[in-house]
Amino acid sequence: MTVAARTLTDLEQRERREWFRARWERGVAFNRYCRLRVTRWDPDGVEIVLPYTETLSAHEGLFHGGVVSALIDTAGAGAVIAGHDFTKGSRLSTVSMSVQYLAPARGREAVAYARCVRRGRRLHFADVDVMTDGRICARGQVVVTISGERPGVGDPIAHVDPVDPIEPLTEE
Repeated sequence: MTVAARTLTDLEQRERREWFRARWERGVAFNRYCRLRVTRWDPDGVEIVLPYTETLSAHEGLFHGGVVSALIDTAGAGAVIAGHDFTKGSRLSTVSMSVQYLAPARGREAVAYARCVRRGRRLHFADVDVMTDGRICARGQVVVTISGERPGVGDPIAHVDPVDPIEPLTEE
């Protein structure tokens, strides 16, 4: 027996997209630790900025390749969910990812530009370019699956202190 998903209004779809945007910056501990900033989030794609710090480096002045890879994964999944039809579910998982490192990731920040290039019934594909100092340093493809409902969608996301992004602010 197949159970049909509830149809969501345009407002409910927009609210879920905005909730996921906030979650990407403030609700995921790793993203907060890295101080990721979402500067664009719409159905056509996302832009995510990763500021350089020594804690994210492989060698002085260079982003670690694993951090660049995590940025590709985060941006690719974001590009998919930013334009997703939430009547088809909200539990997102990365299935596979490929990364090509094209140049050392050197600069004050890395910026990922991602767009969903194919939406399937359950599998979705995104292409991501990462730029540092005005040049491309990495390129990747991310494949994600979305099925079922993610627990907590729509729950409040705590405000985060920009000085210490790991600890949410609490009211005293």
